[in-house]
Amino acid sequence: MTLSAHPEPLPELSSSPLPIVELRQTWCRTHAMNQEPIFFGRTSMHRFDAPANEYGVMYLGQDEHCAFIETFGHETGVRVVDGETLSKRGIAHVRCRRPLRLVKLHGDGLARLGVDARLATGDYTLAQRWSLAFHDHPDCPDGIAFYSRHDDQKLCAALFDRVAVEVQGRALGAWTDSSHVALLARVLDRYNFGLITTS
Repeated sequence: MTLSAHPEPLPELSSSPLPIVELRQTWCRTHAMNQEPIFFGRTSMHRFDAPANEYGVMYLGQDEHCAFIETFGHETGVRVVDGETLSKRGIAHVRCRRPLRLVKLHGDGLARLGVDARLATGDYTLAQRWSLAFHDHPDCPDGIAFYSRHDDQKLCAALFDRVAVEVQGRALGAWTDSSHVALLARVLDRYNFGLITTS
């Protein structure tokens, strides 16, 4: 059986309440070492980015494992990472001063929205159009909650820049810092990743 094309966001979406989940927790993200931990990108390159850079988006994971696989496991089937790449990326913890109000793009939220999990696993351009529809919805969500494409036990969040003044980040150093040796070993083991080092 062939699946039909995933639906586009319809105008009626704006007149129905969104399934919103409120989350208060510490999130984790991987960031470029030459940037601050809090960074809302405007590139239209990532899954829930604004289609035409109308707003910025910052991506978070529920823990360090999620932050790793969302960054370094992006290319499906490639399970190696090199030390130089890791040294240029830092780990940060991110918290919001209040509970985040996120569109529940998982569980029963999928059916309530009339969508399916392909928005979190499939075509980026379609996901970006849905992101714009969520962003512009009268409910004014802070972002989108969804599960990682490479580890569907790990929750991710795509935050819209409207919440920028509410979030705070704490940089924890590069992935290769000595303080992260045990953490990195656990992450590599979980995902069966090899580490390439240069002498």
